[in-house]
Amino acid sequence: MPAKGKYLLNDQELKNEALYRKFSCISQYQPLVLLLGLSMLSCAALLILFFALQLSAKEHCAFVSVVSCSLCVFLAVFMLVCTEMLSQRWRRLLGLIVWATHLTMGYTFIFSGPIILPWDQVPFFLFIIFTVYTMLPFQLWYAVALSIVSSLSHVVVLTVRLTIYDDNHPPDLAKQLLSNALVFLCGCGVGAFHKVLMEKTLRQTFQDTLRCLSMRMKLEIEKRQQENLLQSVLPVYISMKMKLAIMERLQDCKDKEEQQRLVKDNNFHSLYVKRHENVSILYADIVGFTRLASDCSPKELVIMLNELFGKFDQIAKENECMRIKILGDCYYCVSGLPVSLPKHAKNCVKMGLDMCEAIKQVREATGVDINMRVGVHSGNVLCGVIGLRKWQFDVWSHDVTLANHMESGGLPGRVHITEATLKHLNKAYEVEDGNGHLRDPYLKELNVQTHLVIDPRSKDPTSNSRNAPRPRVNDGLKMRASVRMTRYLESWGAVKPFAHLQSREGFIADAIANGKSRSKDIPLRPAAGSKMTESLDESLEEPFSFPAPPFSSYKNKSQKSKFDEELHNEMTTTIDELSSKQWSKSEENGSLALWFPKKDLEKQYRALDLPMFKHYVGCATGIFLCVFFVQMFVTKDRQMLGASFGVLVCLLLLTLAICFAGHFQRLLPEKLSRCQWLPAVSEAVVKRPCVRLPLATVTTAAIVVLAVFNLCFVERRVPECSALVANASREPGLDFIYLPYSVYCCILSLIACGIFLRVSFELKVLFLVLASTVYYVLILSTKRELFEFYGILLYAQQSDGNCSSIEDHTVLTWLGLMKHPQVMSCIYITLFLVTMLIISQQNESCFRQDFLLKYKNRTEQDEIETRENLNRLLLENVLPAHVAALFVGESKKNEDLYYKSYDCVCVMFASVPDFKEFYTECDINKEGLECLRLLNEIIADFDELLSKPKFSGVEKIKTIGSTYMAAAGLSGTPGQENNQDRERQQAQIGIMVEFAIALIGKLDGINRHSFNSFRLRVGINHGPVIAGVIGARKPQYDIWGNTVNVASRMESTGELGKIQVTVETSDVLQKLGYSCECRGFINVKGKGELKTFFLCTDMSKQQGMGLS
Repeated sequence: MPAKGKYLLNDQELKNEALYRKFSCISQYQPLVLLLGLSMLSCAALLILFFALQLSAKEHCAFVSVVSCSLCVFLAVFMLVCTEMLSQRWRRLLGLIVWATHLTMGYTFIFSGPIILPWDQVPFFLFIIFTVYTMLPFQLWYAVALSIVSSLSHVVVLTVRLTIYDDNHPPDLAKQLLSNALVFLCGCGVGAFHKVLMEKTLRQTFQDTLRCLSMRMKLEIEKRQQENLLQSVLPVYISMKMKLAIMERLQDCKDKEEQQRLVKDNNFHSLYVKRHENVSILYADIVGFTRLASDCSPKELVIMLNELFGKFDQIAKENECMRIKILGDCYYCVSGLPVSLPKHAKNCVKMGLDMCEAIKQVREATGVDINMRVGVHSGNVLCGVIGLRKWQFDVWSHDVTLANHMESGGLPGRVHITEATLKHLNKAYEVEDGNGHLRDPYLKELNVQTHLVIDPRSKDPTSNSRNAPRPRVNDGLKMRASVRMTRYLESWGAVKPFAHLQSREGFIADAIANGKSRSKDIPLRPAAGSKMTESLDESLEEPFSFPAPPFSSYKNKSQKSKFDEELHNEMTTTIDELSSKQWSKSEENGSLALWFPKKDLEKQYRALDLPMFKHYVGCATGIFLCVFFVQMFVTKDRQMLGASFGVLVCLLLLTLAICFAGHFQRLLPEKLSRCQWLPAVSEAVVKRPCVRLPLATVTTAAIVVLAVFNLCFVERRVPECSALVANASREPGLDFIYLPYSVYCCILSLIACGIFLRVSFELKVLFLVLASTVYYVLILSTKRELFEFYGILLYAQQSDGNCSSIEDHTVLTWLGLMKHPQVMSCIYITLFLVTMLIISQQNESCFRQDFLLKYKNRTEQDEIETRENLNRLLLENVLPAHVAALFVGESKKNEDLYYKSYDCVCVMFASVPDFKEFYTECDINKEGLECLRLLNEIIADFDELLSKPKFSGVEKIKTIGSTYMAAAGLSGTPGQENNQDRERQQAQIGIMVEFAIALIGKLDGINRHSFNSFRLRVGINHGPVIAGVIGARKPQYDIWGNTVNVASRMESTGELGKIQVTVETSDVLQKLGYSCECRGFINVKGKGELKTFFLCTDMSKQQGMGLS
């Protein structure tokens, strides 16, 4: 039994094939409607012409009745198709009805007249065959079957009728039937050629559209992920404002590399800071956490911080507070941002009490000695983002500084508030004296009166005993404190950072499919108009989120199948849109000439490559040969025809040789090795319209000339009636049978004009009109007597009358419209002229729509790629590139916490202590805004140094007020050391020192321009650190460890204008060629006495060359 896969397509391929059939049906809709219109017009014209020429309806009742009935059938089918009363699957049946009606008309025209001739209705059957391929909604194999039935039925019926049922059959019957078969064969070949090429073009368009939609969806998914990630770190209104500012810069820049450079070197120092009044600021510090963290593994530390701060984020959400930043184990937030809230003080106090309660539960459940110290102050803030790299939302003001000192001057387990906050509470909480001035010199200096809030829960012992978990003493005896903490905190189940980011295939591109269902893992957001239960600041702070799908929407389906399903839906929507816009005028297309209004678009279309041109010429050559053989069968002057054929065929062979020159060299590489120019000739035909158009003109002209050969170049005089009587034994019309066949050859030449599918539409129209005009002139003027006389002969043959007394109208009345040689010729030339004009217009419209679709897709894809690159660059401006890749790349790990342990990282803190004195809040500097503008310039200039290749290994971590924190060595492979790694790590320490020196130089330059005297105080240390991403609602990358703490102390205990380092760092720097001066022992908080060194910055510029 054969394998199923060998014969059966998989489900997705079957769906795509069904989509293609639908797409194909839509493309066949217009030609079908136009054919019905042409058929109705032809029937109406025949009836009008019939009665206008005063022909007898009684004698030609079959003709009149069949044409009238056909008109009704076409009208009925037209209404069914246009009103779409029947679905697309019925169109094949409607097509069959149209074909059968045409066939009925053809046989009626043959048998309704007084005589039956071998050349009877050949053009009409050719019309049936050609339209089966080009205008009826049939697949190729179906069209081939119907065209064979149509042509064979005509040949067989006439053969049987003229041989078996007619005793006096014409002597040249075989040649005429053979000529008929040749004409039909030519029609079948050209029709099949047209069908195959249009099918190929249509399938290519379908695949391009499907591919572009798939790419667009994937890029949109990527963009959504990155936008969510960006908006997870920054408030929406800040991130969107930043993106808009950069997009405005990119609008005038067309080059992609230049765009990326502009984003990377984003050197315009815009200030995204706004002042807010009447807010409350909360600072909270976990007392005892530093001691606990020193005993933690990297995983335990990150889990612990994520769970704790995840819980605090949840509390902040419940109390309408916006978390600003996490600094080690310090957490601070603001209530009243970005929209003012009347209860901002109550919110912060309630949050502080909830945080203390949460930590109390942890302490009682685990036995670990930790507590919460909270400080709250109410006032005004400046909030926003400063600098160019690693943006983090922050707040600045004297009130923020005061809130910070309220925390440091508070008591563990208590919420410490100022008098300003107490006034906003409106006696909502009981308080007691805080005596903060006794614990913090800053509070004493400002003479701030402080209070401690009494938690209402402390007065209800029953609730305390009911809610408090029982201490887990046994666990405490068996496990370390950090393990107990981690296990307990994990039971809280805090959301992982970036957990809202779904996998790539699970997303649905909202920009493409509005209103479609979303992945169920994304947080819900109330729909527009529904009751909003969250404050506006919450909606602005949280990542943008989407409606969820039904419960079982994607259940038990793979991500790939979900994506394929969405792609299928998108393609269905696109096809439906194409269906609804078929007859609407496009803004890009002209109505009649089909030109694009945009000149550059028209120029691009006309300059398209045309690799199929050689096949057009090949098909035209086939038509040329058919015309020649038909002429040979019916002409009397074969010698002259042969000579003409020889000249014309040489022209065609030369044209073919030019088109297929490259193929000849590939077939005969050795013999044509010297002719290296041959491929260039073929390439010129493909790429240059100025080469193609003359070749198309020559080819078509050769066919037209050969088609009119018997009419123009073979002299025929109208004989006298006496001469015909003398030759009575001979067939009277035998010498004139070339006339209808010459007309048939002319019709084939009209078809030849239309096979150059993608050649200039205007050129095809010109050829068709000129050729038809020539044929009309020949039939109605130049050779009019021959056509009339041939009709008279046919009449005389049957009536045995005197041909000299017969008038042409008598012959027309007797023969009818469709058998009179002259009238029949004009009717069929007109029919094919209109048909070829319609088909050419349809082809041109199809190709232009295809080009426009590809152009739009390409433009849209470029735009999406630009936006996606922008998002990526913005994202890398928030997180380190190697960390950002984990959350949005192919190997993203949204389900895991990110943490890494490094053996050797160099950490630097650089602050501008003078800025605290410089910062003032008054009307002159817009309440501190202008002071922040200068800080923004300082930080931005520092950030610009990061774009230098020399400092590519330096990673900015964050800014804390006017302090700049950076690290080197985070991008290497963690936890693996060898000699080469040690050398690289030591080099990173040298690079960090060079970076610190460059910062000092930058600040000196700012001083010169701003007439200030700021000086930098720098502290550097190196050693092991833990890096990770924590925080569910606003994930933040940070580093922790003793190395970080000591580096911070190196800065805070240092001196202005100097770089202070530890003993270990000093040893490494001296090996690298730097000079260090021993400062001696200094007291470091939490570390005791440490021996430190100052780096000699003057010597570093000369001796630090050892780095390279």
